Amino acid sequence: MVDADLAGLSNNLVLGAVLLYVVAMFGYAADLVSSPTRAERRALVGAGGPELPQEEPEKARADWGRFAIGMTVLGWLLHAGAMVTRGIAVERWPWANMYEFVVAICVAAVTAYLVLVFKAKAKFLGAFVMVAVVIGLGAATIWLYQEAGAVVPALESYWIAIHVTAAIIASGGFTVGFVATLLYLPAARREARKAEGEPKPSLLDRLPSANVLDGLAYKSIMFVFPVWTFAIIAGAIWADEAWGRYWGWDPKETWSFIVFAIYAGYLHARATAGWKGRKAAVVSVIGYAALLFNLVGVNIFFEGLHSYSGM
Repeated sequence: MVDADLAGLSNNLVLGAVLLYVVAMFGYAADLVSSPTRAERRALVGAGGPELPQEEPEKARADWGRFAIGMTVLGWLLHAGAMVTRGIAVERWPWANMYEFVVAICVAAVTAYLVLVFKAKAKFLGAFVMVAVVIGLGAATIWLYQEAGAVVPALESYWIAIHVTAAIIASGGFTVGFVATLLYLPAARREARKAEGEPKPSLLDRLPSANVLDGLAYKSIMFVFPVWTFAIIAGAIWADEAWGRYWGWDPKETWSFIVFAIYAGYLHARATAGWKGRKAAVVSVIGYAALLFNLVGVNIFFEGLHSYSGM
């Protein structure tokens, strides 16, 4: 039995989260624009720190940063509340179709970003992560939305709380790594051009160095890759329980393995061949493209045992 009131509240909470994320996005943008460039930061450090005329701009920037993080946290609370109320409304885990799965991935991406903010001072990713999350939630609401309801018998298993949760966490972490990679590519090109001459000022000068962005992408992927591996293993165990075989090269299984292979190659190349920079970034982008295709494209273009996902 579906609680229509709670289901409606869940939908409204998603919309509220989107609005707060949009406000946070502009706050992060203001914070980034008002931040000093790398050259200015080096000059301040060389001069012994900011002088008096710099104090007010620094205070305004700190205010924008705190405001943006505050809006992100409030948005995250509404976002998480939307998932909880959806789950209570349908009396099951709230990630049994494409709409619910994408909403869950977005909250995982915001969670991963907030962890990086407090652990790695990665506030500079804020505006870009918010763009990705708003696009994801917009796509889920406009094109993937499914009315709250019961699920097919195959999903009525405790394995949905294990296998799908792991896939959600990994996908959220891969998303943050992808954002860092996308920022790395133009930042590296910018630094190469600056080495050849002094180009015009750019917003990229206000981001950390390309090496920092590359390292952040690497750490994000390295952290969630084992979670994705566990999701595949848990899915195989669930498949044996539900269908009597661990692996059958179903389209979703196949593409999950392709994602695993690409990211495994990425990590292996970095660890053994010393791949850094553009080569590694290209592999990372390909891996995320495969992840997105596994998430949406497989459900559109293929039929298989996972076709119950709502598309």
